[in-house]
Amino acid sequence: MKSLAKDTVVYGLSSIIGKFLNYLLVPLYTHVISAESGGYGIVTNLYAYTALVMVILTFGMETSFFRFANSEEEKSDTVFSTAMLFVSSLAIVFFVTVCLFINPLADVMGYAGHHEYVLIMSAIVSIDVIQAIPFCLLRFRKKALKFAMLKLLFIVVSIALNLLFFLVLGKDDVYYVFFINLICTFFITFFFITELTDIKWKVDMTVMRRMLSYSWPILVLGIAGILNQTFDKIIFPWAYTRTGLYTDAEAHVQLGIYGACVKVAMIMAMITQAFRYAYEPIVFAKSKEKDSKEYYAVAMKYFIIFTLFAFLCVEGYIDLLKNIIDEEYHSGLFVIPIVMVAEIMMGIYFNLSFWYKLIDKTIWGAWFSLAGCAVLIIVNIVFIPVYGYVACAWGGVAGYMTSMVLSYVVGQIKNPIKYDMKGIIVYVLMTSCIFSVMYVLPDYVDSVVSRLLVNTFLISLFAGHVIFWDLPIKKLPVIGRFFR
Repeated sequence: MKSLAKDTVVYGLSSIIGKFLNYLLVPLYTHVISAESGGYGIVTNLYAYTALVMVILTFGMETSFFRFANSEEEKSDTVFSTAMLFVSSLAIVFFVTVCLFINPLADVMGYAGHHEYVLIMSAIVSIDVIQAIPFCLLRFRKKALKFAMLKLLFIVVSIALNLLFFLVLGKDDVYYVFFINLICTFFITFFFITELTDIKWKVDMTVMRRMLSYSWPILVLGIAGILNQTFDKIIFPWAYTRTGLYTDAEAHVQLGIYGACVKVAMIMAMITQAFRYAYEPIVFAKSKEKDSKEYYAVAMKYFIIFTLFAFLCVEGYIDLLKNIIDEEYHSGLFVIPIVMVAEIMMGIYFNLSFWYKLIDKTIWGAWFSLAGCAVLIIVNIVFIPVYGYVACAWGGVAGYMTSMVLSYVVGQIKNPIKYDMKGIIVYVLMTSCIFSVMYVLPDYVDSVVSRLLVNTFLISLFAGHVIFWDLPIKKLPVIGRFFR
């Protein structure tokens, strides 16, 4: 648990600081790209495509790398070389294919007049895919600091170039958002020279077949999972306009508002991602130990506690956080708690997913994710034309809830883990009550300062409960004396 906490802090700080620095671009973009132009909707739409393609091209090899690199039968260098060759080949084939068919592809995606958007984004995702396995190697070798520094370096360079292009040079075209991303992504590649040169390169086709056999269900799981996150943003322009009541321009305006507000809610994604970076290598390494199930149960509870705490912090200080995005986009702020609930469920589902990964039954994950994805797709297609981006937010909740419940129920049958359900339910109920007060508070209290004070008090009550009942703070030197 100490190792998990330490690595989560390193990964978490880099992720949170990086996301915070990246947030500085959101007010910049929403200021220079007006909501009425629909430009931010284009950014949201194309990055959703990018996330989906990234999952397809990595082919589940990130998880497969940890699974086989920790095996006594395999050597980590061979596993790395094999995974790297496979993933890099896919990335190169993808980019060449896009270049050959750029005209019809851009037309189908709705960017007939901007083929360069699609071409640049395909280059970005190809480089990202090639970098994915070296980043896994850093995690495997416990080089959390270098991992974090590279992630932060990307953000710092990106911010500097964005300020240069949009503020100093006065650019206002979304093209430069994609162009800057390409430069930064390419730049980071050079920092993997050490890892790539000290590896004993050896590709083993037998290992590759075993890894592919293990990873293809994870690929299906990953596609379904990323569709849960991005399908609404991909399908929105089509679904919103299919009744003929709205134009493509109006669809991109609404998608831009939704995409900007989702950025505020992404603190849940930060915590989930930080936890995953630290948790995944440890889980596979600890799988042979006798107390592994107890460890997973405790880790699950702490994950839920801290995500609920983050949920309350975002909602409690929304009067401040909403200033991250331009006032033109504030009409969509009400979807933020809905999106955060979906993110919490996604994190819980991730924690529940290890039972089938550890027994090499990843096909279960594919079925669970496909079921959740099917629910999300149905909700979006049916309700977007009626309710707009509100349907996107609730579709995420419905999809992740389906996958989460299925994984828990089947997992308790196939590989039962005794989670502290009583304690978890108590925290969920506490969070629900506190959130309800925060939600109705603006109807009764006009002063922003007063609302912030009340919300701070409520968050402190939650934190106090955590410290008293579930954190080993009493065992700490000096400070622990005050809690004994």
